[in-house]
Amino acid sequence: MKKLKVDIPFLVSIFILVGAGYLIFSSASLGLLSSQTAKYANVAFNQTFFGLFLGVIACIITSQIDYKIYRKYAFYIYIIAVLFTLAVFIPGLGVEYGGAHRWIKLGLLSFQPSEFLKIGFIIFLSAWIASVKDKARTFRYGLLPFIILTFITGVILLIQPDTDTFAITVFAGIAIYIVGGGRWRYILILGIIGIMGVGVLAYTRPYVKSRITTFIYPSMNSLSSGYQIQQSLIAVGSGGIFGRGFGQSIQKFNVLPEPIGDSIFAVASEEFGFVGAVSIILLFIFFAFRGLKIANKVPDSFGRLMVVGIVIMITSQAFVNIGAMVGVLPLSGITLPFISHGGTALFMTLAEVGIILNISKNQKKA
Repeated sequence: MKKLKVDIPFLVSIFILVGAGYLIFSSASLGLLSSQTAKYANVAFNQTFFGLFLGVIACIITSQIDYKIYRKYAFYIYIIAVLFTLAVFIPGLGVEYGGAHRWIKLGLLSFQPSEFLKIGFIIFLSAWIASVKDKARTFRYGLLPFIILTFITGVILLIQPDTDTFAITVFAGIAIYIVGGGRWRYILILGIIGIMGVGVLAYTRPYVKSRITTFIYPSMNSLSSGYQIQQSLIAVGSGGIFGRGFGQSIQKFNVLPEPIGDSIFAVASEEFGFVGAVSIILLFIFFAFRGLKIANKVPDSFGRLMVVGIVIMITSQAFVNIGAMVGVLPLSGITLPFISHGGTALFMTLAEVGIILNISKNQKKA
């Protein structure tokens, strides 16, 4: 029996994103050496060991697990992810940073369980829509379950609060719903609900209102809420065509906020210039194109929907981050997949693309 092979172009795109991402992260993290040597050592170890090393192992493992098993246990996977995420509120287990309960700390290891909730949501929603088949076009079996599942997930994330993760999860969910056969009039209803939701969040969450206001008037509060976007644009602009060179960013040294987090694209743009910035964007576009091509060739709906959900989740997060750094979208605080600091995020991203690699073995031949 002929052994099925993974999609090579998609695998190559992952290799390039991971390799380039680690180099960019390594350079951006040097900014910590000037004032936070101990933090630099911890950050570098976390990204290298927990994110890269264990993430690659997770990718290899998930690429070997038959993806159909996730459908069988989809409900239990989601419930476990929900309980795991709610554990951030358990005293002594969950930890608070900056007023947010998003992390669990076990000894020296801290991680965000919301990363598990995102993939749990995608798996369960994909399994549900695949199971109801054409009934996904109806209100009872399509729109209503989608709203309920999204509402439950949203409540859990918003009470942390983690608005950015919820937004990315919604993008992935809507993509799954559309591909699964959701009617456009229902999609329009979801759009209206989404706009109303943003309005409610802006009214009840001052930081959301501040982000929107800063986006509309970026120069109004250049020393407070507008500081990050101002410094990001300076970094992007000073890179020119070919950049200052690897490791030569000036903005990452005590000037640009979160140079290893959500501002890392600005650091990359400063060091590699317009050519480097466009190359990163093209890499994510190719990643999305190849991923969606895999989805199009998968014979079963569950596999197709899961690929769409994972691909849209990763690429929408990337473009929301990049858009914010160049001023075409409001600041979100969301990180750049494969590149920004975050051991849990990198680990889960690699595990998720491993699932796609396994699904790609089942593509129909052209």
